Amino acid sequence: MANITLKGGVVREFDNGLTAAEICKQISMGLYKSACCCKVNGEVKDLRTVIDGDCELQILTFEDEEGKKTFRHTASHILAQAVKRLYPNAKLTIGPAVENGFYYDFDVDVPFTQEVLEKLEKEMKKIVSENLELERIEMSADEATALMNEKNEPYKVELIAEHAGKGESITFYKQGEFIELCAGPHLIQTGLVKAFKLTACTGAYWRGDSKNKMLQRVYGTAFPKQSELDAYITQQEEARKRDHNKLGRELELFTTSELIGQGLPIMLPKGAKIIQTLQRFVEDTEAAHGWQLTKTPFMAKSDLYKVSGHWDHYRDGMFVLGDPEKDDEVFALRPMTCPFQYQAYLNRARSYRDLPLRYNETSTLFRNESSGEMHGLIRVRQFTISEGHLMCLPEQLEDEFRGCLEMAIYMLKTLGLYEDVSYRFSQWDPADTEKYIGTPEQWDEAQGIMKTILDDLGIEYKVGIGEAAFYGPKLDIQIRNVFGKEDTLITIQIDQMLAEKFGMVYVDADGAKKNPYIIHRTSIGCYERTLALLIEKYAGAFPLWLAPEQMRIVPIADRHHDAAEALEKKLAALGFRVTTDYRNEKLGYKLREAQLQKLPYMLVIGDKEAEEGTVSVRRRGEGDIGSMPIDEFIAIATDDLTTKRIRG
Repeated sequence: MANITLKGGVVREFDNGLTAAEICKQISMGLYKSACCCKVNGEVKDLRTVIDGDCELQILTFEDEEGKKTFRHTASHILAQAVKRLYPNAKLTIGPAVENGFYYDFDVDVPFTQEVLEKLEKEMKKIVSENLELERIEMSADEATALMNEKNEPYKVELIAEHAGKGESITFYKQGEFIELCAGPHLIQTGLVKAFKLTACTGAYWRGDSKNKMLQRVYGTAFPKQSELDAYITQQEEARKRDHNKLGRELELFTTSELIGQGLPIMLPKGAKIIQTLQRFVEDTEAAHGWQLTKTPFMAKSDLYKVSGHWDHYRDGMFVLGDPEKDDEVFALRPMTCPFQYQAYLNRARSYRDLPLRYNETSTLFRNESSGEMHGLIRVRQFTISEGHLMCLPEQLEDEFRGCLEMAIYMLKTLGLYEDVSYRFSQWDPADTEKYIGTPEQWDEAQGIMKTILDDLGIEYKVGIGEAAFYGPKLDIQIRNVFGKEDTLITIQIDQMLAEKFGMVYVDADGAKKNPYIIHRTSIGCYERTLALLIEKYAGAFPLWLAPEQMRIVPIADRHHDAAEALEKKLAALGFRVTTDYRNEKLGYKLREAQLQKLPYMLVIGDKEAEEGTVSVRRRGEGDIGSMPIDEFIAIATDDLTTKRIRG
């Protein structure tokens, strides 16, 4: 008998040699039916895993993140099997589970159409109805290579060679006639994937490299129940109405040009006004918290990036000017500001009395994102960020980190975005040390310090192995867009390595020279990404303080133009962004147009208002709130503005 510790710390005895599925079935029939995979002593495995000896066992369902991934990864195998049945000459590549679904990349002769996706869905339903068992098979590298060569799967042969080179075992999953190179885990049977839909098909380069062949990437999603899939589809339809890439163009906030290039958006006057408003808010708030503004170059010689480590660890993501093989001096556009601001620190000798020293900058950065990664304002090649670097003493580190986090939270709450965020403690991957600088001991120390700080601050976070910057761990403030995809908006990083590389020191109270700790942080993140999230959050109906046009005056007839002009001048002098609609159109038409443009306030002037010095006020979402003296309206609008109030 084996002592099995179940979820919640309950210990029960089960016979040796049972599979996790059989144990699961003994615990609860309902749990058995909904189980996707399991954890044995913390390692995610198939439910077919045999349990021998004492262990800790956790049954994972679709409600668990690992269970959801297992479910959708199995759906991607069902898709691949359907493709091979209908298109035997298609070459298989990879098909992972991703946020909200899965995808699979295929090398095919003819691009897939919507009609093809419908055929694939029909074939997938057949495979589900066949309720095929998924069997895990292990092979040697030579056996695996021979099998994939026999099946004419060159991409799989390439992957096997990579795994074999790392000494990893080669595993396959077989379902019916279909066999797929895969580490797993997977569901027990295809029949468990009750509800699925193929959602899109796009082009994608193998390995994300434009030098490689263009593949067909088929996206899909899957759920245990049809009702869950239906709810997801409805939510996605609503999300498309708020998609910043669509709505931002309709509201004339930004545009793009093929002549300029992908990932290089053009801010139109309305979008530029929102960015300007955000930038002034951020810089004023940072100044009030002791941050000093710097202005540094957009480019530097490769020498700077070699010292920082970006040249060795990030060069593929940089725009390099010149040929490193031929030119004496090679420059690169900056992908981040830290090595530039360090030069400001190095401008003169520093004492412990100078610290903490906080440098901030509204930085334009350049990153050579692959074409397949570009999307609207979320991921671009040129962007502007509220970047800052803080040099401090060891005993100041926790308080300064707390200050950076509190300022980021304040800004997110002011914008109305905080309710949508989560935290990720991004750590290095000790199995892939080539991605990072520093020793394991330095990483253990830095991550230990950061864990202590996060725990002391009571931050609930998930851990992201391999998500750290190459020079240190970080706290990522994650946010979901309207489609539910998670992106990083704000980062706060602890760095104890680059100060030494750049010779940044301070003279301590004991006269010794020491390296400061550095905190890398953003307070609002990338302005373009923030604007995208705000468009989706408010569906273009921005709070008064952010709205590019805050109010529109609507005179009823020509004889009211003078009163309207006087009111516009008065409001503009007070700093409001106001326009007047002088067109010879009916009042209802002009009001409807203003409503479609989601303006916070509409101010109507007729005979009564012109004579009495009043204005008839219509507020977005509330309609007509009545006629009032102009100064009374100004007081209401001023209060909205100064408090940055968010109205419905």
